[in-house]
Amino acid sequence: MFVSRYLGGAVAALAGLAVQVQAETWDMPTPYPDATFHTVNINEFAKDVSAATDGNLEIKVHSAGSLFKHPEISKAVRSGQVPIGEFFLSLLANDNAVFGADSMPFLATNYEDAERLWAAQKDVIDGLLDEQGLMALYAVAWPPQGLYTTKEIASVDDLAGLKFRTYNATLEEFANLSGAAPTQVEVPDIPQAFSTGRVEAMITSPSTGVNSKAWDFLSHYTNIQAWLPKNIVVVNKRSFRRLDDATQTAVLDAAAAAEARGWDMSRAETEAQTAVLAENGITVVEPSDELMTGLREIGAQMLESWKTDAGETGEALLNAYQQ
Repeated sequence: MFVSRYLGGAVAALAGLAVQVQAETWDMPTPYPDATFHTVNINEFAKDVSAATDGNLEIKVHSAGSLFKHPEISKAVRSGQVPIGEFFLSLLANDNAVFGADSMPFLATNYEDAERLWAAQKDVIDGLLDEQGLMALYAVAWPPQGLYTTKEIASVDDLAGLKFRTYNATLEEFANLSGAAPTQVEVPDIPQAFSTGRVEAMITSPSTGVNSKAWDFLSHYTNIQAWLPKNIVVVNKRSFRRLDDATQTAVLDAAAAAEARGWDMSRAETEAQTAVLAENGITVVEPSDELMTGLREIGAQMLESWKTDAGETGEALLNAYQQ
């Protein structure tokens, strides 16, 4: 009987040990399809975390808004419904205007400027996310945003009255100032929105244009290089702190690698995906001076409005960026 009790205790101890080392799985909602380079990069990030932790932390990626719709992802991570997620950074601009700095038209229009803007923005973003119980892991810029339309656009006046796809407050303001009619449409719904006439124009990256097969429902891409907005990957701080030190380090190291890799992927996407648009019959054109003059005037007007909303924090951010 003593032996039986001894063996029973040993089995229980081993079972307890097995529980301690059991692999943990994090569900990770993302808004974009698997072919989008951001999602490709996230899947690599997940593999890196799994490899570095010997499978003790697995990240299951739920792409294309399949687990939570795009506008819901930040809230889902904040509330602890999921421990990690990716979303478009400027979607949080309604919480604080500083989140939308990278979506200000014609503030940063190339990768060098976009990287400088992120360097100026990051500490502020970290502080704001911390107040929400979140922590940034990494952020990656989209390629410069271009104008997609069903007809040639030679001036801002040509946008007047067009149903214009928006996805955040900044684009809604842009549409209104250009005389267009803003319509909220998320990425997975773009083809249907154009095909049914719900929208007639949008500003987005070459990547999204290709992944949406824009040639099926529109005709022109004007390379206005309006801004380089970022996606950000965040983690719930409580979930992160529950990880042991070695796993935390593995996640942070994988995130640093993903940020560097993602920016390189974004650069490569710009030229490659613009070429794909042309190969599939979209007319790719450089914008006229008249169009760019009008668009920059709108951008300057929006930046002044943003400065008012962003206050001293925004002013400090701009000063750091412009030094």
